[in-house]
Order: sequence, then structure tokens, then C-alpha cells
Amino acid sequence: MSVLSPPRRTGPTSSGAAPGPGAGRVPAARRLARWSATHRWTAVLLWLLLVVVAVGAGGAVGMRTLTGAESGSGESGRADLLLEDAGFPADATEHVLVQAPVGETLTQAQADTVAAELRAAFGRLDEVGEVGDLVLSSDGRSAMLPVTIDVGDATGTAASALADERVPALLAATAQVAADHPDLTVAQAGTASVNAGMNDRVAGDFRRAELLSLPITFGILLLTFGALFAAGVPVLLALSAVGTAIGLASLVSQVMPATDTLSSVVLLVGMAVGVDYSLFYVRRMREEMTHGATRSQAIDIAAATSGRAVVTSGVAVVVSMCGLLLSGQAVFRSMAIGTVLVVAVAVLGSLTVLPAVLSLLGDRIDRPRIPFLHRRATGDSRFWAATMRVVLARPAVSLALAAGVLIALAAPALGIRLGESSVDSMPAAVPAVAAYQGLTAAFPQTGSTHTLVIAAPSADEPLDQAAVTAAVDRMVEEATATGQFADLTGTTVTFAPDGATATVDLPIPDASGDTKAEASLTLLRDQLVPDLRADIRAVDPGADVLVSGNTSWTVDFGATLRAHLPWVVAFVLLATFVVLVLAFRSVVVAGTAVVLTLLSVGAAYGLLVLVFQHGFATGLLGVQHSGFVVDWLPLFLFVILFGLSMDYHVFVVSRIREASHEGLPTRAAVARGVTRSAGVVTSAAAVMVGVFAIFGSLSLVEFEQLGVGLAAAVILDATLVRAVLLPSAMAVLGPRNWWLPGWLDRVLPAAHGEQVPAAV
Repeated sequence: MSVLSPPRRTGPTSSGAAPGPGAGRVPAARRLARWSATHRWTAVLLWLLLVVVAVGAGGAVGMRTLTGAESGSGESGRADLLLEDAGFPADATEHVLVQAPVGETLTQAQADTVAAELRAAFGRLDEVGEVGDLVLSSDGRSAMLPVTIDVGDATGTAASALADERVPALLAATAQVAADHPDLTVAQAGTASVNAGMNDRVAGDFRRAELLSLPITFGILLLTFGALFAAGVPVLLALSAVGTAIGLASLVSQVMPATDTLSSVVLLVGMAVGVDYSLFYVRRMREEMTHGATRSQAIDIAAATSGRAVVTSGVAVVVSMCGLLLSGQAVFRSMAIGTVLVVAVAVLGSLTVLPAVLSLLGDRIDRPRIPFLHRRATGDSRFWAATMRVVLARPAVSLALAAGVLIALAAPALGIRLGESSVDSMPAAVPAVAAYQGLTAAFPQTGSTHTLVIAAPSADEPLDQAAVTAAVDRMVEEATATGQFADLTGTTVTFAPDGATATVDLPIPDASGDTKAEASLTLLRDQLVPDLRADIRAVDPGADVLVSGNTSWTVDFGATLRAHLPWVVAFVLLATFVVLVLAFRSVVVAGTAVVLTLLSVGAAYGLLVLVFQHGFATGLLGVQHSGFVVDWLPLFLFVILFGLSMDYHVFVVSRIREASHEGLPTRAAVARGVTRSAGVVTSAAAVMVGVFAIFGSLSLVEFEQLGVGLAAAVILDATLVRAVLLPSAMAVLGPRNWWLPGWLDRVLPAAHGEQVPAAV
């Protein structure tokens, strides 16, 4: 035996009628809303207390971020951990590039004059440790002067932090000398100076994003509601959820360090879902009050309908994001924790403090009204009603056409090329980045490197330094003969203070994400390093040789992701399916949601490849043609889009199910559900797209791709999927939409959420 249709509603109607027989226990969302509406000030004060305590505690302890070694994986991750623990003297070397204009030659006199002025300027700084010898380029156009930042005895991350703190003084000295030589390029580059430049740029970007996201979100909500209070409530709830989640994430980071972009991801997701959840609630309450419900009745109906949809959507997002915990990457685990926290807080707020605020405001939710914008919600949409008539007239044809469009958009994703965001892909508008690019072009040995880490079996057994040095010299000769490395003249072995670890830097002439860089890494790992390891083990049995560096980090990161990807995808698909089966008591609705979301995610991937990898419409969108898709983005997008797409799907299907409960045939129920939900879904999508588009305008290519990918997926979800694919699929399936095997119907717990007030 199977179940082909959802049970009829037995709960109270919008007119306040008593529950019918078998009404059952009132679901938790409605119980919370009733308590909140009854104890309004208590609910508001408790929420404010949660926000203040979380923000205060998080601010007091600060966000503990992952170190480079902690965020690594594979062989390079193991190598970085060895380097961090070995206590190597800090390499805080900067280089000042002195360069003549294109087509001209830098004379020895010019180079010596600038170098002398730089030495004098650096000599007055306590932050400078040593100034090296001037080096001229082979083409005669450039010269570089190495300078070391004084970080004392600090090592590892402490040395890097100290270098970042002291580099501004060196940059100021370089800028002063550059101002005296306007006919030449005099610019400083190095790890610390690039970090300083990019940190300033990114901080400015995020300040702009934060300043823009609020007015854009508020403006869209003003257009939606035409009233200040109705527009302001969702924004305030979203902001309080973001602040609370960041505070809680700071506390969690003391145990599980966070990625340095976590606050930005929390802001991105929190503003989107926080506004969406409260928007669904506020819109439904206004709609019911428009049709004559009292304030308490409207809140009760909103809790039983939109509140239930919010819970289902929130649970779907949370379980989807938990899939990142299976990624094998500390960065993804951090993102999972942050997004789970902000979604959970947003759901909690929509179920507790939101009903209290709406109860306090009552009819004043529509005040103050904006002239020409305010309109009472009717729940009807002429445009979408007309669209539904066209789609549902030939649902099979509509389904085939819409699916074909999404499949065509997804096709370019088959040729996706993954890469890492590095200095080479950073905007040249940052002076230190432009200096780095000029420096590495003139002096390839200062650019990307493969770093060999040679480790003894234990710290109690120091390496045989003479044997290691001789073995490395032989390997350097072999590497030079391949022609795949930059000038290796002067390559030396650096030993840690305890003698148990050593490093060798092998510069390459290619950008770290280039295919040639990957080829030289393969050569190292497959041929050169095995021979070197054998030579060293002949003297130091048990010693090991590992390869680190940006290229190996990217390759190892990708390999780890590919190994864990099947588990993440399987978990997200299965968890989402289970959540939807429990929510709608239908395996068909759940299966349809999974398939449609896969199509929209695939289309988003295809658009990312078209724009960023192939350069399609980059000028129109104002983004970079990077030539690759950032390696961590596909997995993160897959997980987050699977969660966020449930917002619209759950809300629309919930309205369709309400109509089905009233006895409407499938096509009529679909038409009513889509048209009644059209306004709120369109507004919610506009808010998400607005926030995501802001992130798409940031300087770093990973944020550009994240913003564009999310915005594209939301647009597709809110238009093609919601308006064509979903209704046409449900129309084709008919009563089979609600099919549930009899055995599963008996096993599943009673769905108290079915007992909802009548739709108006």
C-alpha cells in the first residue's frame, strides 16, 4: 500500500475555528510563536541578551585563525607542519625593484644612485636587519636590492606576524626614494609587503561591501513592502544573527581555528538567509491580516506555514553545510561551523523574537508608509499567473525546454580547470602586487619556488649535513639540466637549529598555478626527489624528503578534495532527501527537489567556467579573466547552493501543498502555490542577488567567483526552476507528487506540521 496524497488539514482556520478531530499536538514552531507573542518583552530581552553576550564574548577572545600549516593537506601539509615545528630562522626578505621605462636601459649610475639612497633610508630604520647587494637583470633594464626585515629570534608564524607589523616602515622609505626618481620605477615587493597591500585592499573592499549591503537590502525590502517597519524588521534580524554567529564562531575558533575569511562568509550567508526567513514570515502575516485575520491569528498562521517552511529550509541548509565536515580540509570545516551557526541563529530568531516584534507592532508593521510604494499584500501576481497558464498548458514541453537550457548551461563545466588564487592572480592595482609581477618577470628566481623539506627520523637524530648537502648538489645539477627551473646557481641547504630538518628552495620561472609549474612539480616528485631520498637514506636511514610550496599546496589540496568529494556529495544528497521526505512526507517531492537543485548547481558551474575560465562577458560584469576556477569553490558552492536553494523550493512547495490540502487538483494547486508565493520569493531572491553581487565586485578572484556563482544560481532558482521546471514537473507527475510507500508512511513520525491553519 502506498500514499498518493497528503492528509487533509485538521488544524484551526484563519477565521479562528477550533481544531477538528485528530488535530494532534501543536507543532513546535507554533508553540514558540504563541509563547513569544504572549511574552513579547521577555522574548525581545532574551534575544538582545543572547546577541550582547555572544558579541561581547567573541570580541573579548577574538577569532583564532588557521595558520598556513594547519590549512594544508597531503604531502605539502605534512611538510609545512615540519617547517613550523622546526624553528627555522625567519625569511623576511623584501626586494626593491628599480626599473627603467619600457624600451630603455637602466644605467649603472642610475642603479647605484637609487641603491645608495635606499641604503641610507633603510639605515635609519630599526625595522631593517640587513641590506644586500644590488643585482642587475640580464636585459639591462632592471635592478633589485634585497632588504631583510629584522624580526629578531622569532620563527614561524610569529616571525611572519612581526614582519607584517614592521613592513610599513620599509614601504614608506621606498616610497620616499621613489618620489625623488619619477623617471624610474622604484617599488618594493615581498611576502610582507604583498600581505600588507592585499590586507588593506581587502579590508577596504569589505568595508564597502558592508556599507552597500545594508542600503541595497533595505531598498529592496522598501520596494517590496512600501513601509519602513516592514522593511526594517528583516534587516535587523539578519544583522543580529550575523553578529551573534560571528561571536559564537570566535568562541569555537579557540578549539577549532577558523579560516581568515570566515567572518565574510558568515556575513554573506547570514544576510541572505536572515532576511529571507523573516521576509517569509512578515509577508505571510501581512497577507493574512489583509484578508481579515486578527493580529494573533495572522501570527499563528504565519508560524504554522512560513515558520514551518523556515524550519525545514534551515535544517536543510544546516545538514548540507555539515557535509563540509567530511571534506578533509580544515578550511571547509571552519566554513561549515560558521554557516551552521548563522543559519541556526537566524532560524531561532525567526521563531522567537520575530513573532514578539510582530505582535508588538501589529498593524503598525505597515508604518510609516512610503508614498507610491506602499501596497497591501494580496498574495496574487498577474505576471506569474500568466506564466503559469503558459507553462501548465503544456507541462511536458515546458519541462523538456527548461531542463535543456540548464543542461546546456552546465555543459562547459565538463572542461573546468581548477587553480589556486595566488599573488599572480591578485589585482595589479595593488602597488606591491604590481611590483611583485615586475620583479618576477625581470628576476624569475624571486618568484614561485618548490620547497624541499628534508627530515630526519626524529629530532634526536640530526641529519648528516655534509651528506645531505652533497646529495642536494647532485639533484640541483639534474634539475638544472631539465630546463624546467629558474637559475639554480647559489642554491643552498638551510638546516634547522636542531639539525633534524633542512630546506632547499628551487625557484621556477612560471606562476605557481601554471601547468608548467605543475609539470616541474611532477618531475620533482616522480624522479628527482626519489633519487635524492635514496641518496640521503643511504647515510640517514629513515630520513624523508617532502615537497612544499604554492604549486604543491594547490595540487595536494585538489587531490584531497577529489578523494573526499564522493562522501561529501553523497552525504548532502542523502541528508537533503531525508529532510524533505520528513517535511513533506513524499519521496517524489524530495527526489524532484534534489534533481532540480543538481541542474541549477551544474548551470552555475557552467557559467563560472564561461565567465572566469573562458573570459565570456568579463568586461560587462567587471570581473577578472583568471583562466581557472578557484579550487575550493566548486565543493563549497555545491554544498551551500544545495542548502540555499531549499529556501525557495520549500516555500513554494509548501504553498502548493496547502492548496492541495484544500482539495484543488494538481495543476490548480501548482498555479495557486506559485502565484501566491511569487512576490515573497522574488523579493527574497532580489535580496540574495544584491548581497552576492556586492561580493562579486571585490578585488580577490575567489570572492568574485563566489559572488557571481551564488548570484547566478539564485537567479536561475528563482526564475527558470521556480517558474518553469518545478511547476511543470509537478504537473506532469500529478497525484504521484505525494507518493509515499506504505511501509515508510508507517515508519515516519506523525507530521504535526500538516495540521496548519487554512490558506486564505
